[in-house]
Amino acid sequence: MCSRKRNEEPRGVTRRGFLGTVGAGAVAAATLAPHPADGAAEITDPDAMVAVALDVNGRTRRLLVEPRWTLLHVLRDRLGLTATKVGCERGECGSCTVLVDDQPRYACMMLALEAQGHRITTLEGLLDGEKLGPTQQAFADEDAFQCGYCTPGQIVAAEGLLRANPAPSEAEIRLGMSGNLCRCGTYAHIGRAVRLAAELRKPGGEK
Repeated sequence: MCSRKRNEEPRGVTRRGFLGTVGAGAVAAATLAPHPADGAAEITDPDAMVAVALDVNGRTRRLLVEPRWTLLHVLRDRLGLTATKVGCERGECGSCTVLVDDQPRYACMMLALEAQGHRITTLEGLLDGEKLGPTQQAFADEDAFQCGYCTPGQIVAAEGLLRANPAPSEAEIRLGMSGNLCRCGTYAHIGRAVRLAAELRKPGGEK
């Protein structure tokens, strides 16, 4: 075997050459990187409080919120409307369902700031004074709950369905309620409750 000559340059990139090249590139990038101009906007503090006005259950509620707060957090912990439940907090279970302009929405997936300018209805907003609303009454009459934790979201989802479609078919009920999970498995009772609520909501249908 013949050995490499002492003054012969090795083929390819050496470790020393690679590190030297990377170091030089980093210096060049730092030198050429644009710097913010004087007077450029600063990064917003995520903890800074912002004034909002929320239309909740027919009342305007004015308060300060952090931009990162969800509607769920504000409803429960700032406004005391605890019927809206904390579940998965990732838009899967439906326990936090509220109505936004009569459409069911997951409150955990909506920022409080996004809710400005929209009508928000929680379970508390379905009451008729001290009397249960027809959808609430139907769930009580049909015993459409076991542990009851998911029930507020189920009722609000049913209310949203019936506001959009007062006389849904069985298939439409299943589709409309599919975004709300019940770990106790009371789906048959929930289906009956939605059908009864449709009847109770008709003129003269209340008991």
